Amino acid sequence: MKLRRTRNICLFILALGACCQAAADGAIEVAFSPHGEATELVIKGIDSARTSIRVSSYSFTSKPIADALVRAHERGIDVKVLMDKSQKSQRHGAASYLAEMGVPLRIDARHAIYHNKFLIIDDRHVETGSFNYTSAAQRRNAENVLLVWNNPSLAHQYADDWALHWQHSEPYEARWLRY
Repeated sequence: MKLRRTRNICLFILALGACCQAAADGAIEVAFSPHGEATELVIKGIDSARTSIRVSSYSFTSKPIADALVRAHERGIDVKVLMDKSQKSQRHGAASYLAEMGVPLRIDARHAIYHNKFLIIDDRHVETGSFNYTSAAQRRNAENVLLVWNNPSLAHQYADDWALHWQHSEPYEARWLRY
């Protein structure tokens, strides 16, 4: 019985690895909040962009991160943002600000929550972790950011998932609120 269970667990792990495998290439940086530099690491990734940034976010109220995305957009980087439906009614969120600044933004309302939190930068780098792009995440919560540099295989997997959600999401109707 124990051997069969072990074999089944091994088969499950092999199957999981086959569908979600990415080489462990590239340098990795990590940051934590509330006492670390999580926001700064996210901005470092955004500022490094040369061609494109794809954003997935659940909650987004961080003005420094929103400003970094706007700066990237203004310097010609192809920036697109995907957010959870809760952001449509966020009084002090980044959605209206980003949309008013010309950043293409869509809302994923198909799921109970769109809980993804990641960036795909230049189809090569991935920032991910539990970190919501919020001031509360930086100042009060225990959260983490992982930035994986130069791993196109991993970036491709994230990009495929991002594209699926972008396709079924609705364009955001900007309604300017003081940010």
